[in-house]
Amino acid sequence: MLKVLFLGTSGSMPTVARNLPSILIKRDGETILFDCGEGTQRQMMRCRTGIHLSSVFISHWHADHFLGLPGLIHTMSFLGRSDKLNVYGPRWAGIPYLLALINPQFQVDFVEVSPGDMIELGSFSVRAFAVDHGIGACGYVFEEHERPGKFDRRKAEELGLKPGPLYKTLQNGESVPIGDHLVMPEHVIGPKRPGRKIVYTGDTRPSDKVVQAAENADLLIHEATLAGDLDAYANAVGHSTASEAAQIACKADVVKLILTHISSRYSNAAPLLDEAQLIFRNTCVAEDLLEIEVPYRDQLD
Repeated sequence: MLKVLFLGTSGSMPTVARNLPSILIKRDGETILFDCGEGTQRQMMRCRTGIHLSSVFISHWHADHFLGLPGLIHTMSFLGRSDKLNVYGPRWAGIPYLLALINPQFQVDFVEVSPGDMIELGSFSVRAFAVDHGIGACGYVFEEHERPGKFDRRKAEELGLKPGPLYKTLQNGESVPIGDHLVMPEHVIGPKRPGRKIVYTGDTRPSDKVVQAAENADLLIHEATLAGDLDAYANAVGHSTASEAAQIACKADVVKLILTHISSRYSNAAPLLDEAQLIFRNTCVAEDLLEIEVPYRDQLD
């Protein structure tokens, strides 16, 4: 199971309907957070996710993307957390002061990341990539490790193998003797299959580096702060329009695009959705508390 929960989808300031940026990814017991805007822990409580996070990834140190972190860590400490928490993000000189403010009763490590850095987290990884936002900022690629190829039961039976423990032996990469010959794993097991890939841009102008990072992603979560009629302003403040996000999705050949970081000027995000779908049809606009499950591509065929 791989689920994405949008805890906050506004940009710069909250609205009645939208909290500040925060996205939760849940995968087989692991829970990681991308950005932690003000009010994130309350959104987690509303969704009954629990607050035991495995890791936190901050895209950049603008206030709307991290001010929920002190309160969240304080609550974890108040509830008796003892496990270490790693908080990943770009370099920021204010981190020691932030830790002093929180004074947690468990270990919190702030780990500086730069574009290209890869964090291995068991059966998946998170890689930082460069974005264009005018300050030290990055996006993140969440990617599962490759899966084993499909086992061809019909081929196995044609080679004289009956269902049973020998199938498992082959799936473990070991050969099996049948009469006077060996059946090799590659005789009955197809090529490895890719895991799922989710890309979160944080705040950015459209960029070739984002296209490269998002290539063939199952899900691209791209900021779309403004509509296309404000493209000059978007460029000036280091943000993207909905149509620009859709163009990135097309170039990267992603499966699905979700727009987030919506400006407070849009009480109705329909104009953003309409302009994006003219370019990339499989687009939706995230609303707070939207939860989606990300399937494997071979399940879509």
